[in-house]
Amino acid sequence: MSKIIQAVRGMNDLLPEVAPYWRHLETVAREVLGAYGYRELRLPLLERTELFARSIGAHTDIVEKEMYTFEDRNGDSLTLRPEGTAGAVRAGIEHGRLHNQVQRWWYGGPMFRHERPQKGRYRQFHQIGAEAFGMPGPDVDAEMILLTARLWRRLGLTRLRLEINTLGTPETRAAYRERLVAYLRGHIERLDPDSRRRLETNPLRVLDSKAPGMQDVIAGAPSLLDHLDPESRAHFDTLRSLLDAAGVEYRVNPRLVRGLDYYTRTVFEWLTDRLGAQSAVCAGGRYDQLVAMLGGAPTPAIGFAIGLERAVELLAQSAQVPDDGPQIYLAPTAAQTATALSLAEALRDRGLRAECHFGGSLKSQLKRADRSGARYALLIEAPTQAVVKDLRGDEGQRTVPTEAVVAHLVERLGSA
Repeated sequence: MSKIIQAVRGMNDLLPEVAPYWRHLETVAREVLGAYGYRELRLPLLERTELFARSIGAHTDIVEKEMYTFEDRNGDSLTLRPEGTAGAVRAGIEHGRLHNQVQRWWYGGPMFRHERPQKGRYRQFHQIGAEAFGMPGPDVDAEMILLTARLWRRLGLTRLRLEINTLGTPETRAAYRERLVAYLRGHIERLDPDSRRRLETNPLRVLDSKAPGMQDVIAGAPSLLDHLDPESRAHFDTLRSLLDAAGVEYRVNPRLVRGLDYYTRTVFEWLTDRLGAQSAVCAGGRYDQLVAMLGGAPTPAIGFAIGLERAVELLAQSAQVPDDGPQIYLAPTAAQTATALSLAEALRDRGLRAECHFGGSLKSQLKRADRSGARYALLIEAPTQAVVKDLRGDEGQRTVPTEAVVAHLVERLGSA
């Protein structure tokens, strides 16, 4: 007998019992994004590999080690998207939607990175992201943070904290990089292998290291905030004043650098202490150089992405999610199948959720009805009457004429 085929490691099935959490999160996110003027953009899963090498950075961990890249039959190098921003920028340039225009877009769906799977980090993972183009000031930065804060409130998520930082301009960052590399070389014996490699390719990521033996070295590193250009300082100060005026609590974290090369100025993360090592639920920042890097006209931009697996885990821990199971479970005898099908359709016409059981004894049908989570079981043994049984409350059961069943259940459950 052949071995049972299982899902690819790090790519998980989302079973029906968790689907309501996903659907609720996606529905609320869609509503909140729409309230801020964001319109949905649907992007392909596959892009040319060059798109990510140029945007994310050829020396980042994502491009060097984590992307799912292959040659197609034409010999073109293609990659399953590891994130959504680069694709959104590519689409904006390709369709002429960015130059001298303001756009607010959002997207959602699976992303792919060949990482070591662990709780909250998978090889196929899901994001909802938003991108705003054509606005250079800190006002849109503040609005985007307010958007995410509103989303957490709508979802009932608590114990999320906001951290912000600024990375300045590329020129500021290049000068700071020299100071940082000189400092880290003076502590080379304290750096772990990953940090030594990053020292040559992406030294700012060393500041993001979680290695316990390096934390005092990182704490003593020079701060980019002390080397900002005047314009970036003014941008960051105004952002802080806008957040203060809006009553948004935050912490300035000078070690927050994000993992992608395209970020400039504002970066931010929403973090939680309820998911173990994977604490970032939402992250984003400004990327004013990326559109030009990918061949478009210079265009200021900012965006964020929410890790849906982590947000769903928080939702399951802390919030009530609307049930999408059946409200009524119909249990007919074999002779009354046609009656049951007709009643179920009439109930659905009134906006109620009804599930029919076909076959089996009355006892087994009642067990299934109870397991389904339905409020009522509808037992149909004759064409002219049915028994309505309350499975969750104290109404007991009563016999109701068939022609009155729909009205009886609508009265108790409401109608859409």
